[in-house]
Amino acid sequence: MSILRHDAPFTRLDRAALAAWAAIPPAIASDCMNRGQVMAARIKPLAPGTRLAGQARTVACMVGDNSAIHAAIRLVGPGEVLVIAAGGHADTALWGGLLTQAALARGLAGVVLDGAARDIAEIREAGLPCFAAAAVPAGPHKGFGGTIDGVIACAGCTVAPGDIVLGDDDGIAVVPLGRADTVLADCRAKLAQEEDALERLRQGTLLADQMGIPEPEVVVP
Repeated sequence: MSILRHDAPFTRLDRAALAAWAAIPPAIASDCMNRGQVMAARIKPLAPGTRLAGQARTVACMVGDNSAIHAAIRLVGPGEVLVIAAGGHADTALWGGLLTQAALARGLAGVVLDGAARDIAEIREAGLPCFAAAAVPAGPHKGFGGTIDGVIACAGCTVAPGDIVLGDDDGIAVVPLGRADTVLADCRAKLAQEEDALERLRQGTLLADQMGIPEPEVVVP
């Protein structure tokens, strides 16, 4: 089968805009999108403490085949995040140490893979933010094909080229590019609201009282 690439131009955010998103945790972004737009819990950073913010470039792979990933590395640019839909297959690694070095050479901001990686120690040492569903030694095949820059479903979350990908120890949230300005404003308001809640908590007002949660009803035996 062939490797296909969609012609999918998108507005590229400048450094200042990406820096603003780097201050937004995925949990806050999800809260501001009706608790949605997150990837499944299996997607976690390979190195604890990893933070990620960048615009998506997408790849859909055949199970066990990473040829489309290699082709995509030719196309990606600085500050972008390679988001790879690999069906959650955990028994064949589609990402490893060599691809990590190739990604760093292209200036990638990070990688999100709904599948397995290997050479985990090398990836951690290299410092590339990498999120994956699993780790396994078995390597991939090449030549079955795949798709680049299409709209994909990665770990249960829709991702289009240009969408904003946010990651930390909690996992991954994806902000649709067309909603970026509104969601960013909502996130900033949410962070300010949480800071106010913490200050009130420090002053003795319990969270249940702040949220208007009623006292429990007493059950008489």
